[in-house]
Amino acid sequence: MEKQPPVVRTRFAPSPTGFLHIGSLRTALYSWLLARQHGGQFILRLEDTDLKRYVPGAASAIYNGLKWAGLNYDEGPDIEGPYGPYVQSQRLEIYKKHAHELVEKGLAYYCFCDEATLEKIRQEQIAAKKAPKYDRRCLNLKKTDVEKKLKENTPHVIRMKIPENRKIEFYDLVRGKMSYNSGEIDDQILLKSDGYPTYHLAVVVDDHLMNISHVTRTEEWLPSTPKHILLYEFFGWEAPQWAHLPLLLNADKTKMSKRKGDVTLENYIKKGYLPEAMINFLAFLGWNPGTEKEIYSIDELIKDFSLNKVHKAGAVFNAEKLNWLNSYYIKQIEPDKLTEICIPYLEEADLIKKNGSEWEIADGIKKDLKWIKKIAALEKDRLEFLAQIGENAKFFFKLPAYEKELLIWKETPAEKIKESLEKVKTIISEINEKDFSKEKIQEIIMPEAEKIGNRGAMLWPLRVALSGQKNSPGPFEIAEILGKDESKKRIEKAIEKIV
Repeated sequence: MEKQPPVVRTRFAPSPTGFLHIGSLRTALYSWLLARQHGGQFILRLEDTDLKRYVPGAASAIYNGLKWAGLNYDEGPDIEGPYGPYVQSQRLEIYKKHAHELVEKGLAYYCFCDEATLEKIRQEQIAAKKAPKYDRRCLNLKKTDVEKKLKENTPHVIRMKIPENRKIEFYDLVRGKMSYNSGEIDDQILLKSDGYPTYHLAVVVDDHLMNISHVTRTEEWLPSTPKHILLYEFFGWEAPQWAHLPLLLNADKTKMSKRKGDVTLENYIKKGYLPEAMINFLAFLGWNPGTEKEIYSIDELIKDFSLNKVHKAGAVFNAEKLNWLNSYYIKQIEPDKLTEICIPYLEEADLIKKNGSEWEIADGIKKDLKWIKKIAALEKDRLEFLAQIGENAKFFFKLPAYEKELLIWKETPAEKIKESLEKVKTIISEINEKDFSKEKIQEIIMPEAEKIGNRGAMLWPLRVALSGQKNSPGPFEIAEILGKDESKKRIEKAIEKIV
Protein backbone atom coordinates (compact mmCIF):
# COMPACT_ATOMS: atom_id res chain seq x y z
CA MET A 1 0.00 0.00 0.00
CA GLU A 2 1.22 3.50 -0.77
CA LYS A 3 2.22 5.61 2.17
CA GLN A 4 -0.28 8.01 3.69
CA PRO A 5 0.46 11.65 2.82
CA PRO A 6 0.86 14.03 5.76
CA VAL A 7 -2.17 16.12 4.74
CA VAL A 8 -5.39 14.55 3.50
CA ARG A 9 -7.19 16.68 0.93
CA THR A 10 -10.23 15.20 -0.80
CA ARG A 11 -12.61 16.74 -3.29
CA PHE A 12 -16.11 16.37 -4.65
CA ALA A 13 -16.25 17.46 -8.29
CA PRO A 14 -19.78 17.16 -9.72
CA SER A 15 -20.96 18.44 -13.08
CA PRO A 16 -23.90 20.89 -12.97
CA THR A 17 -25.74 18.88 -15.63
CA GLY A 18 -28.71 18.05 -13.40
CA PHE A 19 -29.79 17.99 -9.79
CA LEU A 20 -27.58 16.23 -7.26
CA HIS A 21 -27.74 12.46 -7.77
CA ILE A 22 -28.13 10.38 -4.63
CA GLY A 23 -25.10 8.35 -5.71
CA SER A 24 -23.05 11.52 -6.06
CA LEU A 25 -23.97 12.45 -2.50
CA ARG A 26 -22.66 9.04 -1.36
CA THR A 27 -19.36 9.78 -3.14
CA ALA A 28 -19.22 13.21 -1.49
CA LEU A 29 -19.95 11.64 1.91
CA TYR A 30 -17.08 9.15 1.65
CA SER A 31 -14.69 11.91 0.55
CA TRP A 32 -15.88 14.15 3.37
CA LEU A 33 -15.55 11.40 6.01
CA LEU A 34 -12.01 10.61 4.87
CA ALA A 35 -10.97 14.26 5.14
CA ARG A 36 -12.62 14.83 8.50
CA GLN A 37 -11.22 11.60 9.92
CA HIS A 38 -7.67 12.76 9.24
CA GLY A 39 -8.18 16.42 10.09
CA GLY A 40 -7.79 17.35 6.43
CA GLN A 41 -9.73 19.46 3.96
CA PHE A 42 -12.73 18.70 1.77
CA ILE A 43 -12.99 20.74 -1.43
CA LEU A 44 -15.94 21.35 -3.76
CA ARG A 45 -15.10 21.90 -7.42
CA LEU A 46 -17.60 22.33 -10.27
CA GLU A 47 -16.72 20.55 -13.50
CA ASP A 48 -18.86 22.66 -15.82
CA THR A 49 -17.02 22.27 -19.12
CA ASP A 50 -19.80 20.21 -20.75
CA LEU A 51 -21.69 23.20 -22.15
CA LYS A 52 -24.29 21.12 -24.02
CA ARG A 53 -25.53 19.38 -20.86
CA TYR A 54 -25.35 22.36 -18.49
CA VAL A 55 -28.60 22.80 -16.49
CA PRO A 56 -29.43 26.25 -15.02
CA GLY A 57 -29.94 26.01 -11.27
CA ALA A 58 -28.00 22.75 -10.95
CA ALA A 59 -25.02 24.43 -9.28
CA SER A 60 -27.24 25.95 -6.59
CA ALA A 61 -28.86 22.55 -6.04
CA ILE A 62 -25.38 21.08 -5.44
CA TYR A 63 -24.46 23.78 -2.90
CA ASN A 64 -27.80 23.47 -1.11
CA GLY A 65 -27.75 19.69 -1.15
CA LEU A 66 -24.33 19.46 0.49
CA LYS A 67 -25.29 22.04 3.11
CA TRP A 68 -28.59 20.21 3.81
CA ALA A 69 -26.63 16.99 4.34
CA GLY A 70 -24.17 18.73 6.67
CA LEU A 71 -21.20 18.06 4.37
CA ASN A 72 -19.52 21.42 4.83
CA TYR A 73 -16.66 22.07 2.45
CA ASP A 74 -13.53 24.05 3.27
CA GLU A 75 -12.94 25.50 -0.19
CA GLY A 76 -15.25 25.90 -3.14
CA PRO A 77 -16.91 28.20 -5.67
CA ASP A 78 -18.64 30.15 -2.89
CA ILE A 79 -15.90 29.76 -0.27
CA GLU A 80 -12.56 31.45 -0.97
CA GLY A 81 -9.50 29.23 -0.88
CA PRO A 82 -5.84 29.31 -1.95
CA TYR A 83 -6.30 27.17 -5.08
CA GLY A 84 -9.21 28.83 -6.84
CA PRO A 85 -11.05 29.41 -8.96
CA TYR A 86 -13.03 26.25 -8.16
CA VAL A 87 -15.15 26.33 -11.32
CA GLN A 88 -13.53 24.74 -14.36
CA SER A 89 -14.97 27.17 -16.92
CA GLN A 90 -12.99 29.88 -15.12
CA ARG A 91 -9.73 27.92 -15.50
CA LEU A 92 -9.57 27.50 -19.29
CA GLU A 93 -6.21 29.23 -19.74
CA ILE A 94 -4.67 26.89 -17.18
CA TYR A 95 -5.76 23.84 -19.19
CA LYS A 96 -4.62 25.32 -22.50
CA LYS A 97 -1.20 26.05 -21.03
CA HIS A 98 -0.78 22.48 -19.81
CA ALA A 99 -2.08 20.90 -23.01
CA HIS A 100 0.39 22.89 -25.12
CA GLU A 101 3.17 22.00 -22.68
CA LEU A 102 2.59 18.34 -23.49
CA VAL A 103 2.69 19.08 -27.22
CA GLU A 104 6.04 20.79 -26.79
CA LYS A 105 7.34 17.75 -24.90
CA GLY A 106 6.21 15.43 -27.69
CA LEU A 107 3.74 13.73 -25.37
CA ALA A 108 0.66 15.10 -27.14
CA TYR A 109 -0.14 16.19 -30.69
CA TYR A 110 -2.53 18.24 -32.81
CA CYS A 111 -5.31 16.32 -34.55
CA PHE A 112 -7.15 17.97 -37.46
CA CYS A 113 -9.53 15.12 -38.34
CA ASP A 114 -13.16 16.21 -38.70
CA GLU A 115 -16.19 14.25 -37.53
CA ALA A 116 -16.73 12.61 -40.92
CA THR A 117 -13.16 11.32 -41.01
CA LEU A 118 -13.37 9.99 -37.45
CA GLU A 119 -16.64 8.21 -38.21
CA LYS A 120 -15.13 6.65 -41.36
CA ILE A 121 -12.18 5.35 -39.31
CA ARG A 122 -14.57 3.97 -36.73
CA GLN A 123 -16.74 2.14 -39.26
CA GLU A 124 -13.72 0.61 -40.99
CA GLN A 125 -12.41 -0.70 -37.67
CA ILE A 126 -15.79 -2.14 -36.72
CA ALA A 127 -16.00 -3.86 -40.11
CA ALA A 128 -12.55 -5.33 -39.47
CA LYS A 129 -13.76 -6.46 -36.03
CA LYS A 130 -11.29 -4.23 -34.25
CA ALA A 131 -11.92 -2.09 -31.18
CA PRO A 132 -12.59 1.48 -32.39
CA LYS A 133 -9.54 3.67 -31.74
CA TYR A 134 -8.05 6.72 -33.39
CA ASP A 135 -5.56 5.51 -36.02
CA ARG A 136 -3.01 8.27 -35.26
CA ARG A 137 -2.95 9.60 -38.81
CA CYS A 138 -2.25 13.13 -37.50
CA LEU A 139 0.61 11.99 -35.26
CA ASN A 140 2.97 11.74 -38.23
CA LEU A 141 2.09 15.03 -39.92
CA LYS A 142 5.12 17.09 -40.89
CA LYS A 143 5.87 20.02 -38.64
CA THR A 144 5.42 22.42 -41.55
CA ASP A 145 1.97 20.96 -42.32
CA VAL A 146 0.93 21.35 -38.69
CA GLU A 147 2.13 24.94 -38.57
CA LYS A 148 0.31 25.72 -41.83
CA LYS A 149 -2.98 24.29 -40.55
CA LEU A 150 -2.66 26.17 -37.25
CA LYS A 151 -1.94 29.40 -39.12
CA GLU A 152 -5.05 28.83 -41.23
CA ASN A 153 -7.09 28.27 -38.04
CA THR A 154 -8.04 24.77 -39.12
CA PRO A 155 -10.28 23.26 -36.40
CA HIS A 156 -8.28 20.86 -34.26
CA VAL A 157 -8.00 19.07 -30.96
CA ILE A 158 -4.99 18.04 -28.88
CA ARG A 159 -4.59 14.31 -28.22
CA MET A 160 -2.30 12.62 -25.71
CA LYS A 161 0.25 10.23 -27.17
CA ILE A 162 -0.27 6.92 -25.42
CA PRO A 163 2.97 4.90 -25.13
CA GLU A 164 2.87 1.47 -26.73
CA ASN A 165 2.96 -1.84 -24.85
CA ARG A 166 3.23 -0.38 -21.39
CA LYS A 167 1.87 -2.14 -18.32
CA ILE A 168 0.22 0.49 -16.14
CA GLU A 169 -0.20 -0.62 -12.54
CA PHE A 170 -1.63 1.16 -9.53
CA TYR A 171 -3.00 0.35 -6.11
CA ASP A 172 -6.65 1.11 -5.42
CA LEU A 173 -7.68 1.53 -1.77
CA VAL A 174 -10.92 -0.35 -2.45
CA ARG A 175 -9.94 -2.86 -5.14
CA GLY A 176 -6.28 -3.55 -4.46
CA LYS A 177 -3.68 -3.92 -7.22
CA MET A 178 -4.93 -2.97 -10.70
CA SER A 179 -3.19 -3.47 -14.02
CA TYR A 180 -3.88 -2.23 -17.57
CA ASN A 181 -2.05 -2.46 -20.89
CA SER A 182 -1.51 0.80 -22.75
CA GLY A 183 -2.34 -0.95 -26.03
CA GLU A 184 -5.99 -0.98 -24.96
CA ILE A 185 -6.07 2.80 -24.51
CA ASP A 186 -7.03 5.31 -27.20
CA ASP A 187 -5.10 8.53 -27.82
CA GLN A 188 -7.41 10.53 -25.59
CA ILE A 189 -8.48 14.03 -26.61
CA LEU A 190 -7.22 16.50 -23.99
CA LEU A 191 -8.28 19.84 -25.45
CA LYS A 192 -11.36 20.14 -27.67
CA SER A 193 -11.66 22.34 -30.76
CA ASP A 194 -13.63 24.94 -28.78
CA GLY A 195 -10.73 25.41 -26.37
CA TYR A 196 -12.45 23.55 -23.55
CA PRO A 197 -10.65 20.64 -21.87
CA THR A 198 -11.97 17.12 -21.67
CA TYR A 199 -12.58 15.65 -18.24
CA HIS A 200 -9.30 13.76 -18.37
CA LEU A 201 -7.03 16.77 -18.72
CA ALA A 202 -9.00 19.04 -16.39
CA VAL A 203 -9.34 16.54 -13.56
CA VAL A 204 -5.62 15.73 -13.50
CA VAL A 205 -4.50 19.35 -13.70
CA ASP A 206 -6.99 20.47 -11.07
CA ASP A 207 -6.31 17.62 -8.65
CA HIS A 208 -2.57 18.30 -8.84
CA LEU A 209 -2.79 22.09 -8.55
CA MET A 210 -5.28 21.78 -5.67
CA ASN A 211 -3.03 19.28 -3.83
CA ILE A 212 -5.67 16.54 -3.76
CA SER A 213 -4.24 13.54 -1.91
CA HIS A 214 -7.10 11.04 -2.40
CA VAL A 215 -9.41 10.68 -5.40
CA THR A 216 -12.67 8.92 -4.48
CA ARG A 217 -15.04 8.27 -7.35
CA THR A 218 -17.24 5.44 -8.65
CA GLU A 219 -15.94 2.40 -10.49
CA GLU A 220 -17.12 3.84 -13.84
CA TRP A 221 -13.89 5.83 -13.86
CA LEU A 222 -11.59 2.83 -13.42
CA PRO A 223 -10.87 2.50 -17.19
CA SER A 224 -9.90 6.18 -17.25
CA THR A 225 -7.42 5.87 -14.41
CA PRO A 226 -4.53 4.56 -16.59
CA LYS A 227 -4.90 7.66 -18.79
CA HIS A 228 -4.76 9.85 -15.70
CA ILE A 229 -1.72 8.03 -14.33
CA LEU A 230 0.06 8.59 -17.65
CA LEU A 231 -0.80 12.29 -17.54
CA TYR A 232 0.68 12.57 -14.04
CA GLU A 233 3.78 10.87 -15.43
CA PHE A 234 3.88 13.17 -18.49
CA PHE A 235 3.78 16.25 -16.27
CA GLY A 236 6.27 14.81 -13.77
CA TRP A 237 3.76 14.93 -10.92
CA GLU A 238 3.07 12.50 -8.10
CA ALA A 239 -0.31 10.79 -8.50
CA PRO A 240 -2.87 10.81 -5.67
CA GLN A 241 -4.19 7.69 -3.98
CA TRP A 242 -7.17 6.14 -5.75
CA ALA A 243 -10.40 4.73 -4.35
CA HIS A 244 -13.05 3.55 -6.81
CA LEU A 245 -16.39 3.05 -5.10
CA PRO A 246 -19.09 0.52 -6.03
CA LEU A 247 -22.02 1.70 -8.11
CA LEU A 248 -25.46 2.19 -6.61
CA LEU A 249 -27.96 -0.31 -8.01
CA ASN A 250 -31.74 -0.54 -8.23
CA ALA A 251 -33.51 -3.48 -6.60
CA ASP A 252 -33.25 -5.36 -9.94
CA LYS A 253 -29.44 -4.85 -9.87
CA THR A 254 -29.51 -2.33 -12.73
CA LYS A 255 -27.54 0.88 -12.36
CA MET A 256 -29.36 3.75 -10.67
CA SER A 257 -29.81 6.27 -13.46
CA LYS A 258 -31.60 9.58 -13.81
CA ARG A 259 -34.11 7.90 -16.09
CA LYS A 260 -35.35 5.38 -13.54
CA GLY A 261 -36.94 6.08 -10.15
CA ASP A 262 -36.14 8.64 -7.48
CA VAL A 263 -32.44 9.37 -7.87
CA THR A 264 -32.08 13.08 -7.10
CA LEU A 265 -31.51 14.32 -3.58
CA GLU A 266 -34.01 17.11 -4.17
CA ASN A 267 -36.85 14.57 -4.45
CA TYR A 268 -35.99 13.11 -1.06
CA ILE A 269 -35.71 16.53 0.56
CA LYS A 270 -39.15 17.48 -0.80
CA LYS A 271 -40.67 14.28 0.59
CA GLY A 272 -39.34 15.02 4.04
CA TYR A 273 -36.39 12.72 4.50
CA LEU A 274 -34.06 13.88 7.27
CA PRO A 275 -30.36 14.54 6.62
CA GLU A 276 -29.33 12.33 9.56
CA ALA A 277 -31.24 9.39 8.09
CA MET A 278 -29.97 9.95 4.55
CA ILE A 279 -26.33 10.18 5.67
CA ASN A 280 -26.68 7.09 7.89
CA PHE A 281 -28.28 5.21 4.98
CA LEU A 282 -25.78 6.27 2.31
CA ALA A 283 -22.80 5.42 4.52
CA PHE A 284 -23.87 1.78 4.47
CA LEU A 285 -24.31 1.69 0.68
CA GLY A 286 -20.96 0.13 -0.02
CA TRP A 287 -19.37 0.26 3.45
CA ASN A 288 -19.84 -2.05 6.41
CA PRO A 289 -18.16 -1.54 9.79
CA GLY A 290 -18.27 -5.29 10.45
CA THR A 291 -20.64 -5.00 13.42
CA GLU A 292 -24.39 -5.33 14.00
CA LYS A 293 -24.72 -1.62 14.68
CA GLU A 294 -26.98 0.18 12.18
CA ILE A 295 -27.64 3.62 13.71
CA TYR A 296 -24.66 5.92 13.35
CA SER A 297 -24.28 9.57 14.23
CA ILE A 298 -22.06 11.66 11.99
CA ASP A 299 -19.34 11.72 14.66
CA GLU A 300 -19.44 7.92 14.89
CA LEU A 301 -19.15 7.66 11.10
CA ILE A 302 -16.09 9.93 11.12
CA LYS A 303 -14.52 7.72 13.78
CA ASP A 304 -15.31 4.30 12.25
CA PHE A 305 -15.33 4.88 8.49
CA SER A 306 -12.60 3.16 6.50
CA LEU A 307 -12.03 2.77 2.77
CA ASN A 308 -10.60 -0.67 3.53
CA LYS A 309 -14.10 -1.80 4.46
CA VAL A 310 -15.76 -0.49 1.31
CA HIS A 311 -17.12 -3.32 -0.86
CA LYS A 312 -16.17 -3.89 -4.47
CA ALA A 313 -19.61 -5.15 -5.53
CA GLY A 314 -22.45 -2.77 -6.41
CA ALA A 315 -24.65 -1.60 -3.53
CA VAL A 316 -28.41 -2.10 -3.84
CA PHE A 317 -30.48 0.95 -2.93
CA ASN A 318 -32.98 -0.48 -0.42
CA ALA A 319 -35.82 2.06 -0.14
CA GLU A 320 -37.41 0.10 2.71
CA LYS A 321 -34.22 0.40 4.75
CA LEU A 322 -34.09 4.15 4.08
CA ASN A 323 -37.71 4.48 5.23
CA TRP A 324 -36.98 2.49 8.37
CA LEU A 325 -34.02 4.71 9.21
CA ASN A 326 -35.96 7.87 8.46
CA SER A 327 -38.86 6.77 10.67
CA TYR A 328 -36.35 6.08 13.45
CA TYR A 329 -34.93 9.59 13.22
CA ILE A 330 -38.42 11.13 13.01
CA LYS A 331 -39.27 9.44 16.31
CA GLN A 332 -36.29 11.17 17.94
CA ILE A 333 -37.49 14.69 17.11
CA GLU A 334 -38.87 16.64 20.07
CA PRO A 335 -42.55 17.73 19.74
CA ASP A 336 -42.09 21.45 19.05
CA LYS A 337 -39.52 20.85 16.32
CA LEU A 338 -41.63 18.06 14.79
CA THR A 339 -44.64 20.37 14.62
CA GLU A 340 -42.56 23.10 12.99
CA ILE A 341 -41.25 20.84 10.22
CA CYS A 342 -44.64 19.14 9.65
CA ILE A 343 -46.59 22.37 9.16
CA PRO A 344 -45.31 23.02 5.58
CA TYR A 345 -46.54 19.56 4.52
CA LEU A 346 -49.96 20.15 6.09
CA GLU A 347 -50.12 23.48 4.26
CA GLU A 348 -49.08 21.85 0.99
CA ALA A 349 -51.90 19.31 1.44
CA ASP A 350 -54.36 22.23 1.88
CA LEU A 351 -55.29 21.04 5.37
CA ILE A 352 -54.30 24.21 7.22
CA LYS A 353 -53.92 27.88 6.40
CA LYS A 354 -52.32 30.52 8.62
CA ASN A 355 -54.80 33.07 9.89
CA GLY A 356 -53.25 35.50 12.35
CA SER A 357 -52.04 33.60 15.40
CA GLU A 358 -54.32 30.67 14.59
CA TRP A 359 -54.69 28.07 11.88
CA GLU A 360 -57.78 27.72 9.73
CA ILE A 361 -58.89 24.23 8.77
CA ALA A 362 -61.94 22.86 6.90
CA ASP A 363 -65.18 24.87 6.97
CA GLY A 364 -63.41 27.92 8.39
CA ILE A 365 -62.80 26.30 11.79
CA LYS A 366 -59.82 27.79 13.63
CA LYS A 367 -57.30 25.83 15.70
CA ASP A 368 -54.22 26.80 17.67
CA LEU A 369 -50.67 25.48 17.37
CA LYS A 370 -51.20 23.19 20.36
CA TRP A 371 -53.86 21.26 18.42
CA ILE A 372 -51.53 20.75 15.44
CA LYS A 373 -48.77 19.67 17.83
CA LYS A 374 -51.02 16.89 19.17
CA ILE A 375 -51.63 15.60 15.64
CA ALA A 376 -47.92 15.61 14.80
CA ALA A 377 -47.08 13.78 18.03
CA LEU A 378 -49.76 11.14 17.42
CA GLU A 379 -48.85 10.56 13.78
CA LYS A 380 -45.10 10.51 14.45
CA ASP A 381 -44.90 6.73 14.83
CA ARG A 382 -46.68 6.17 11.50
CA LEU A 383 -44.42 8.40 9.40
CA GLU A 384 -41.71 7.02 7.16
CA PHE A 385 -41.16 10.48 5.68
CA LEU A 386 -42.70 13.82 6.63
CA ALA A 387 -44.81 14.34 3.50
CA GLN A 388 -46.94 11.35 4.55
CA ILE A 389 -48.51 13.41 7.32
CA GLY A 390 -50.72 15.15 4.75
CA GLU A 391 -52.36 11.87 3.74
CA ASN A 392 -52.18 10.13 7.12
CA ALA A 393 -53.67 12.94 9.17
CA LYS A 394 -56.25 14.44 6.81
CA PHE A 395 -59.15 12.71 8.61
CA PHE A 396 -58.52 15.00 11.60
CA PHE A 397 -59.42 17.97 9.42
CA LYS A 398 -62.34 16.47 7.55
CA LEU A 399 -64.03 13.09 7.92
CA PRO A 400 -63.53 11.15 4.67
CA ALA A 401 -66.36 9.25 3.02
CA TYR A 402 -66.42 5.54 3.85
CA GLU A 403 -68.73 2.56 3.31
CA LYS A 404 -70.81 1.26 6.20
CA GLU A 405 -69.22 -2.19 5.79
CA LEU A 406 -66.00 -0.75 7.20
CA LEU A 407 -67.73 -0.31 10.56
CA ILE A 408 -68.39 -4.04 10.92
CA TRP A 409 -66.00 -5.95 13.15
CA LYS A 410 -65.43 -9.46 11.77
CA GLU A 411 -68.71 -11.44 11.94
CA THR A 412 -70.44 -9.14 14.43
CA PRO A 413 -74.08 -8.42 13.42
CA ALA A 414 -74.81 -4.86 12.32
CA GLU A 415 -77.35 -4.45 15.14
CA LYS A 416 -74.64 -5.17 17.73
CA ILE A 417 -72.30 -2.64 16.10
CA LYS A 418 -75.05 -0.05 16.22
CA GLU A 419 -75.70 -0.79 19.90
CA SER A 420 -71.99 -0.38 20.67
CA LEU A 421 -71.86 2.98 18.92
CA GLU A 422 -75.02 4.14 20.71
CA LYS A 423 -73.41 3.20 24.02
CA VAL A 424 -70.19 5.03 23.14
CA LYS A 425 -72.16 8.10 22.08
CA THR A 426 -73.89 8.19 25.46
CA ILE A 427 -70.60 7.80 27.33
CA ILE A 428 -68.94 10.61 25.38
CA SER A 429 -71.95 12.88 25.88
CA GLU A 430 -71.71 12.43 29.63
CA ILE A 431 -67.97 13.28 29.93
CA ASN A 432 -67.34 16.89 30.95
CA GLU A 433 -65.59 18.99 28.32
CA LYS A 434 -62.72 19.79 30.69
CA ASP A 435 -62.20 16.08 31.42
CA PHE A 436 -62.28 15.02 27.77
CA SER A 437 -58.90 13.29 27.50
CA LYS A 438 -57.74 9.97 26.07
CA GLU A 439 -57.13 8.68 29.59
CA LYS A 440 -60.65 9.52 30.77
CA ILE A 441 -62.32 8.17 27.62
CA GLN A 442 -60.36 4.93 27.87
CA GLU A 443 -61.10 4.61 31.58
CA ILE A 444 -64.85 4.62 30.92
CA ILE A 445 -65.13 2.83 27.57
CA MET A 446 -62.79 -0.11 28.18
CA PRO A 447 -64.89 -1.69 30.98
CA GLU A 448 -67.96 -1.40 28.72
CA ALA A 449 -66.07 -3.06 25.87
CA GLU A 450 -65.05 -5.90 28.21
CA LYS A 451 -68.70 -6.40 29.28
CA ILE A 452 -69.85 -7.33 25.78
CA GLY A 453 -67.20 -10.05 25.68
CA ASN A 454 -65.66 -8.82 22.46
CA ARG A 455 -63.75 -5.56 22.76
CA GLY A 456 -63.28 -5.30 19.01
CA ALA A 457 -67.05 -5.03 18.50
CA MET A 458 -66.94 -1.66 20.30
CA LEU A 459 -63.41 -0.34 19.69
CA TRP A 460 -63.22 -1.12 15.95
CA PRO A 461 -66.40 0.71 14.90
CA LEU A 462 -65.52 3.59 17.23
CA ARG A 463 -62.13 4.03 15.55
CA VAL A 464 -63.66 3.81 12.08
CA ALA A 465 -66.42 6.25 13.03
CA LEU A 466 -63.84 8.78 14.21
CA SER A 467 -61.31 8.35 11.38
CA GLY A 468 -63.25 6.91 8.43
CA GLN A 469 -60.19 4.74 7.79
CA LYS A 470 -59.17 1.10 8.05
CA ASN A 471 -55.79 2.06 9.46
CA SER A 472 -55.41 4.90 11.94
CA PRO A 473 -54.19 5.64 15.47
CA GLY A 474 -56.20 4.42 18.47
CA PRO A 475 -59.77 5.71 19.03
CA PHE A 476 -59.08 7.34 22.40
CA GLU A 477 -56.17 9.41 21.04
CA ILE A 478 -58.25 10.44 18.01
CA ALA A 479 -61.24 11.42 20.17
CA GLU A 480 -59.11 13.63 22.42
CA ILE A 481 -57.73 15.57 19.44
CA LEU A 482 -61.12 15.87 17.71
CA GLY A 483 -62.78 17.07 20.91
CA LYS A 484 -66.10 16.10 22.43
CA ASP A 485 -68.46 17.78 19.96
CA GLU A 486 -66.71 16.60 16.77
CA SER A 487 -66.30 13.07 18.15
CA LYS A 488 -69.99 12.88 19.01
CA LYS A 489 -70.96 14.25 15.59
CA ARG A 490 -68.86 11.61 13.79
CA ILE A 491 -70.29 8.77 15.89
CA GLU A 492 -73.83 9.94 15.04
CA LYS A 493 -72.95 9.83 11.32
CA ALA A 494 -71.69 6.27 11.75
CA ILE A 495 -74.92 5.21 13.48
CA GLU A 496 -76.94 6.68 10.60
CA LYS A 497 -74.98 4.50 8.15
CA ILE A 498 -76.12 1.28 9.85
CA VAL A 499 -79.70 0.47 8.86
